Amino acid sequence: MPLAFHQVDAFSDKPFAGNPAAVYRLDHWLDDALLQQIAAEHNLAETAFVVREGAAWRIRWFTPACEVPLCGHATLASAHALFECHGEPGERIDFLYRDGNLAVCRDGDRLVLDFPCVQPTPIAMPQGLAEILGQTPMAVLDAPQLLVVLESQAAVQACRPDLRALAQLPWTAVIVTARGESVDFVSRNFAPALGIDEDPVTGSAHCILTPYWAQQLGKPELSAYQGGRRGGFLWCRLKGERVEIAGHARVVCRGELLL
Repeated sequence: MPLAFHQVDAFSDKPFAGNPAAVYRLDHWLDDALLQQIAAEHNLAETAFVVREGAAWRIRWFTPACEVPLCGHATLASAHALFECHGEPGERIDFLYRDGNLAVCRDGDRLVLDFPCVQPTPIAMPQGLAEILGQTPMAVLDAPQLLVVLESQAAVQACRPDLRALAQLPWTAVIVTARGESVDFVSRNFAPALGIDEDPVTGSAHCILTPYWAQQLGKPELSAYQGGRRGGFLWCRLKGERVEIAGHARVVCRGELLL
């Protein structure tokens, strides 16, 4: 049984940058175990699966190791694939996921994610965190992903964490961030507990980063860059209980998985 897929570099307008995701538009849901095997076969940060449900699309995201509750870059990739490869009409695609609704709209040559806002809460520094990161945090905040503020963009770029120790922390991922030099803020995201040592560009992390930096910088619209060796640009806007995250996308591969 052949299954068509597209591989999309999200948050980039050129190949070999941004965050790659495989996208499958299915006629019906396959067994969860098979979905996980497909994601493991692609071995990308996320593989997204979408199935039409009424006027919207039900979406699920899998890392090589597990299903995740929310993923920004693979949602952006899915919308791009539906628009550009499957001829989805209109300017907006609505997605349904486990916790509610998401939307992606066209904005010129960019796509804009409409995601929930997640306000991080300041906490005391976890024991041994500075040693694990090899950097001294300026502030630490609690959310589904641990947010760690460093002193500079150079400190973010120089971060070389102990990934084995990082995976033992009680958060799904650790975000390191600082004010940017040519953008408002920069970040990197490490998620070894999810099977991803470093995620190049993490849309869902910006649900946390956007309200934090909007408050710190005193403005609702922000430019951002995430990544170490590979990364991408994002444009973020805080809108009450929602966050808009915009970026480019580019199809770099298409094919069939043969089952």
